[in-house]
Amino acid sequence: MKTLLIVYHSMTGGTEQMVHAAAGGASDESPLHVKVLRSVDARPDDVLAADGYIFATPENLAAMSGLMKDFFDRTYYAALDRINGRPYATLVCAGSDGQNAVRQIERIATGWRLKEVAPALVVCTHAQTPEEILRAKRIDAQDLEKCREMGAAMAAGIALGVF
Repeated sequence: MKTLLIVYHSMTGGTEQMVHAAAGGASDESPLHVKVLRSVDARPDDVLAADGYIFATPENLAAMSGLMKDFFDRTYYAALDRINGRPYATLVCAGSDGQNAVRQIERIATGWRLKEVAPALVVCTHAQTPEEILRAKRIDAQDLEKCREMGAAMAAGIALGVF
């Protein structure tokens, strides 16, 4: 059975909600194993065993989160030249535009020679004060539906061998 690996970090719950929506969409769509791991728990073997990926991170200080970067640091060389051409997509829960976090993941994925199969989905919470940034997030239903659709599309593409 093919596997979609979803690796994420979440501090205030926003990214985690997005991930659960994407995983739900993927699980509903096809006979595919969906493996969801926090970035601190994901290992090189998880990356190597997967047929496709969704990487999800909050935007922290205009960048991907440190623990998401740690995941890439720990798995990058073990997977280099061993996962070429596999599909990926990105989810970002951002307080502003999230584009630097997207660019960072794109650069890593380019090094891994992954194939981006959907534009990055950035959900902006507009959190700009320390209180808003640290407050628990609640992602609205419209944005969660977009995450669900991304998960379903990724799962269908992997299961059918389209990607």
